[in-house]
Amino acid sequence: MENRLITTDDRPPECKEVYGFLKEKDDSEEPRDTRYLCLCNTTDEGNPYLPANGCKKSEECKQCEHSGGLCGSRLGSYDDDSSESSMKLYCDYSHKASLGVILGVSLSIGLLILVVFSYSLNNIIRKTIDKRRKKKFFKRNGGLLLKHQQATDNGLVDKTILFTSKELDRATDHFNENRILGRGGQGTVYKGMLTDGRIVAIKKSKAVDESQIEQFINEIVILSQVNHRNVVKLLGCCLETEVPLLVSEFISNDTLYELIQDESCEFPMSLNKRIQIAAEVAGALAYLHSATSVPIYHRDIKTTNILMDKKYRAKVSDFGTSRVVSIDQTHLTTKVKGTFGYLDPEYFQSSQFTEKSDVYSFGVVLLELLTKEKPISLARFGEFRNLATHFIFAMEEGRVMSLFDPVVVNEGSSDELLAIANLVVRCLNPNGKNRPTMKEVASELESMRMRWCMASTVQTSIELTDYSEELPLFTYDKSASTMSFKDSITEI
Repeated sequence: MENRLITTDDRPPECKEVYGFLKEKDDSEEPRDTRYLCLCNTTDEGNPYLPANGCKKSEECKQCEHSGGLCGSRLGSYDDDSSESSMKLYCDYSHKASLGVILGVSLSIGLLILVVFSYSLNNIIRKTIDKRRKKKFFKRNGGLLLKHQQATDNGLVDKTILFTSKELDRATDHFNENRILGRGGQGTVYKGMLTDGRIVAIKKSKAVDESQIEQFINEIVILSQVNHRNVVKLLGCCLETEVPLLVSEFISNDTLYELIQDESCEFPMSLNKRIQIAAEVAGALAYLHSATSVPIYHRDIKTTNILMDKKYRAKVSDFGTSRVVSIDQTHLTTKVKGTFGYLDPEYFQSSQFTEKSDVYSFGVVLLELLTKEKPISLARFGEFRNLATHFIFAMEEGRVMSLFDPVVVNEGSSDELLAIANLVVRCLNPNGKNRPTMKEVASELESMRMRWCMASTVQTSIELTDYSEELPLFTYDKSASTMSFKDSITEI
């Protein structure tokens, strides 16, 4: 390839400046031109000094690039004649793999970014929708009303806890079927554990009548302030779910119903223990009726709604149908709700629920404790399927002792059993006005329990003094008992 110096005017694009200088300027001589050296690329061929595109890509390189390679050059062996090395062309195909890797990595990163973006966007949309749903449910379930009441009474803030749906979902392992403690007409109860380690019972209501939202919130507020040893403590609620969730203390043992119907005799119920349980339930109802800031009617007293703690103390629970009433109110006119066998017949006919309606239901509970019979039994015939009706007829016919549990008959005297039977009859009176108040019932039962405890202590003392003398078991004198029971009915 020819190399020579050219002037500025003739310089092709492949030429580079080599040198240039200026002589001392005088009047007779112009500055000397700058000079350039022109060379083609090692992969090109042609004359670089031609004015237009003197250097062209070699045919070998064209073929290389056409086949997808990359044309390059490197030093070859020395020429023997000139002792100079020559440039050798080569075709490199390795860049194709590199481009594939780069393209693959680029696509993977792009796809990953797209997936992450889509996931994040979906989460944002889902959380936004979920937040709106929670706000909607919170408002519909009376959350704003509860907030307003808390704002007007600072004392309610610590007493009425608002749990989040996330807390309770985690506490129940997403409301796992294995966590179910029981099902009822008002909803399902789950066992849960809060983040602070407390074991609680979480009731998932079936539905809430939107027209009764204000009443529902009032009940939550009132019940959260109820503090009685024989009433299950309401800890708080969650209103941001489709149906409200009520959170209360967890009671470890079974219901009173299961204890009464237990045939294994793992926990034998003495007469004194039965009266103690009845007195505890009566005391709790008396507290709700007359000792709270406003009266509370339970409206669903039954043995399945009475829980037993680890020491077998009674705890009244399930206030799903409960109502608060003003002090000057004598009754509630509502749609009839309750459980057959415990339902006050006067309430069933008039739709007017009074505190005496709870008294009637309690009378059935007391009857279950004494007889171990179910409130409704298909084993009995006709109207006798109802335990309350069966008992009233047995009283009138003088055969009530045949209804009592043998343990009760053996442990109680005729006077003691007569006193209990009289109390049951008064609680079950068809006319609510003639029934005693729960406060009166609680007082009578507590007196009975204390009196029998003292008698039991004396009896034990006698047995320890003269254990060789056998005391006769109680035997029922039908004629004497019949007369006494009939006289007691007449007095009522």
